[in-house]
Amino acid sequence: MSTMITLAVIAVLIIFIVGIYNRLVALKNRFENSFAQIDVQLKRRYDLIPNLVETAKGYIKHERETLEAVISARNEAAAGLKAINGDPSNGAAMASLMDAEGGLASALGRLNVVMEAYPDLKANENMMQLSEELTSTENRVSFARQAFNDAVMEYNTYRESFPTIALAAAFGHPTSATLLEFENREALEEAPKISF
Repeated sequence: MSTMITLAVIAVLIIFIVGIYNRLVALKNRFENSFAQIDVQLKRRYDLIPNLVETAKGYIKHERETLEAVISARNEAAAGLKAINGDPSNGAAMASLMDAEGGLASALGRLNVVMEAYPDLKANENMMQLSEELTSTENRVSFARQAFNDAVMEYNTYRESFPTIALAAAFGHPTSATLLEFENREALEEAPKISF
């Protein structure tokens, strides 16, 4: 009889441990998938920026430094995204991406200020279309970032609760995931105001 009880306890314990493992894997896959959505939207934005700069070049020839700063910031942000390389749990790479995104937002802001002085550029149909696409993409990035951060919070909460925390490292989940937040978070939470 005691052997049966011991086997039952061991079976329940194994089922419990397997349940913890499976939930950790499911939550990690969820936040990685959420980051994949951010990846798609950021790449879309990075593809739009050269078109925006190219359209602006013809109108603001005397603002070469600003245009070069935007392209440089775009390239740095794209490199930061590539550095994550499908592993959004890499805290250092995530921090690098957040810094690069802050630099890109700043460069785009300076470009917007410069473009305000060029009414012909603001009225250009191609520029208006690019502006609309960029605004739409920024909104998608914001929604995808919120979904990612929600998934990360759920994963971290489960990973850091007891008894999961005692088993997480053994199951290949040694650290918590990093939230994706930008330096000027308050400004980015509002819809971008891009007017050309």
